[in-house]
Amino acid sequence: MLTSPRIQPAIRQIAILALAGSFAACGSSSTPTAPTVTTALAGISLSSTTVPVGSTVQGTVTLTAAAPTGVSVALSSSNPAVATVQTPVTIGAGATSAAISITAVAEGSTTISATINGSNPQSATLTVGAAAALSTLTLSSPTIVGGNSVIGTVTLTAAAPASGAVVSLSAADPATVPASITIRAGSSNAGFTIMTRAVGGTLPATITASYGGKSASAVLSVTRPTQAIANFGVTGPTETETCTLTNNGNTLNCTFNGSLSTAPGKITTWDWSYGVAKTFAQSTSGPVLTMPSVDCSIVPPPPFPPGVTWFTMTVKLKIHDDLCNVSVEAIDSGERLLPQGVCGF
Repeated sequence: MLTSPRIQPAIRQIAILALAGSFAACGSSSTPTAPTVTTALAGISLSSTTVPVGSTVQGTVTLTAAAPTGVSVALSSSNPAVATVQTPVTIGAGATSAAISITAVAEGSTTISATINGSNPQSATLTVGAAAALSTLTLSSPTIVGGNSVIGTVTLTAAAPASGAVVSLSAADPATVPASITIRAGSSNAGFTIMTRAVGGTLPATITASYGGKSASAVLSVTRPTQAIANFGVTGPTETETCTLTNNGNTLNCTFNGSLSTAPGKITTWDWSYGVAKTFAQSTSGPVLTMPSVDCSIVPPPPFPPGVTWFTMTVKLKIHDDLCNVSVEAIDSGERLLPQGVCGF
């Protein structure tokens, strides 16, 4: 078929435009395709590779690059009878790692493995030893004057499990201890207070601790004091180291307790003194003075400075024993006296 001479230039123009469009589509101005990010496991690590039975081990699985979306990591233990592992764990979008938790079940060795869709597995070895048991019981001092205290320390053979280790305690007279002390998870020792009473001679007191089928003991030597020592505390109606004026200002509503005082002989007299603006004195044949006697002269006369609601009171104690020993005066200048609306308040 012959083409008209007038149609031929139009056909050539269409062909040229089509060819130009082809060149433009293959030119450098086209948008490149974004590279594909490949997420793979870089490794698995454990906070400890040797742990006792019953403990929990923390670990971490790490990626080679940040996860574009959430990535599920499968975990396994080659010997679940020795240790079990939480599975799966998800590494969130934008993160490179996630924590894992492993529970030690029995003595032995196991391999903890991690993988993403079964590819590029990573692993770490965990050894589980015997469960923690009591190792030793030690004392801060082997000898103590009766009426004073020492510190005992219990130590385990390994770190305490996740629930902590409750160590049972007992003591023979003249010492007393709490029924138990808890060693917190991950720690291997803890301290506790051993109280003693005053004695007339030297007495041994056996302190015993038990945990995990094991026991340990230590002997504390409790001795009589070589000198008289005054010691006391003050307790108020609602809090310690506080007294309130009561009975129209004729009594302090609080208790002075000198029962922790010690002496070579039997204590026969407790000499108390106490005051603010004026000092009052009172002697007792026992260690406790309840509702000490005063009058309104114990506090400064009114008017009182604005905002004053209490005064600082000083309390002193001196003791005497039947061997003619007299203690140095014990002084506490930090007591509080609350007028409570009497004596001009």
